[in-house]
Amino acid sequence: MFIEIKGLHASYGATPILHDINVSLEEGRCTGIIGPNGSGKSTLLKCLYRVVKPTTGDIIIDGKNLASISYRDSAKKTSVLMQHHSDALEITALDVVLMARNPYKGVFESECDEDYAIAKTAMEETGVASFQDFYFSELSGGEQQRVMLARAIAQQTPCLILDEPTNHLDITYQIQIMNLIVNRKLTIVAAIHDLNIASMYCDDIIAMKDGHIIEKGPTKTVLTTQLIETLYGVKASIVDYNGRSIIVYERG
Repeated sequence: MFIEIKGLHASYGATPILHDINVSLEEGRCTGIIGPNGSGKSTLLKCLYRVVKPTTGDIIIDGKNLASISYRDSAKKTSVLMQHHSDALEITALDVVLMARNPYKGVFESECDEDYAIAKTAMEETGVASFQDFYFSELSGGEQQRVMLARAIAQQTPCLILDEPTNHLDITYQIQIMNLIVNRKLTIVAAIHDLNIASMYCDDIIAMKDGHIIEKGPTKTVLTTQLIETLYGVKASIVDYNGRSIIVYERG
């Protein structure tokens, strides 16, 4: 799925957050959005999954303006793993994942055997099948994160939108989950705070600061020591390891 963002501006009340965002998200590639806290990463994603309405500009998905697509139909195109989610859901983990099938159901239509099979497969892939009968609120932060990822996968969309997908996960699950995500060969756009994760898994990088895109392009080209210092105010070295860039930060 090809996504084009043209002249996008967004605000929270009277406070401008995004300024003239212009970028294309290529089909079948993983695009990482990096930048310091408050740079607009999450707001840009929220515009893509329609939680924040842009003040001006357009988001074009496969030639159609997102604003002209019904919420039901857009939910068949993009699934979301949000950075923050309610941990007070008093339903089972399996029921949380089954919510992903709602865009494909009629108003009074119940889940069928196929829906259950899709949900359980997604839970197996994310390592939470053993928690299917646990209440979501009983799970740890990392377990909840993997259940929510299973829900995004079970939605079976051509595009995954991920806001800090490795939040709350130890290094084992960070690698497992990122492998699972990128190996699906979907159009992926992810806000990522760990630059080494971004370097390992992203085909392209969008670098943001103060609501502006300051650099974009292939990861190998964009992710430089100069960019890291511009974004974060820290010095770093970049070492090549098996064709991937490893970032080593300098101590103050």
